[in-house]
Amino acid sequence: LDPARFISNRSSGKMGYSIAKAAWRRGAKVTLVSGPSSLPAPFGIQRIRVETAEEMQTAVNEHVDSADIIIKSAAVSDFKPAIYHQQKVKKQSQEEGVVELARTPDILNELGKNKKSGQILVGFAAESENHLEEGRRKLQQKNLDFIAVNNIASDITGFEADTNKITLLSQSDTVELPFTSKEHTADLLFDSISRKLKN
Repeated sequence: LDPARFISNRSSGKMGYSIAKAAWRRGAKVTLVSGPSSLPAPFGIQRIRVETAEEMQTAVNEHVDSADIIIKSAAVSDFKPAIYHQQKVKKQSQEEGVVELARTPDILNELGKNKKSGQILVGFAAESENHLEEGRRKLQQKNLDFIAVNNIASDITGFEADTNKITLLSQSDTVELPFTSKEHTADLLFDSISRKLKN
């Protein structure tokens, strides 16, 4: 909004960092495009820090052609302030009380439209209701190979938690992963991806 205020969400980045570490442990060359997070850079992994959806889109596009597997777990805001004020807006300003919003780019949707042959694209759906219906809709709409659906309304599976329980949807299957740590969830996700690569 201005130099003092911004729109964000509760995402900590823990799931994305767990996925990056799991991929590296399995021998992958990993590029982690990270929004603002207090988590340390994982060992052996190239981390690119971004602050806006547009910056994330640019960073992803710079690496997409060389990627065999793309996993988009970032909770990118759907909206941003339509106007950025160069100076802090004062309380007594006539502009107080109304914030106009503009849409941000749908990075995952663009990746699905331009997915190259053999590339595996995985999305995440953070939902608070109608989890499977929303997951299946996004799986088809965004041309994904997998989508991991998790319940953000729960304190133990949503944002900032160290644990997760996701339902992994593909074009042909629905797999309920167990309630476990985000690190173990990442390994289970790669088990499914590995089976697809072998097929």
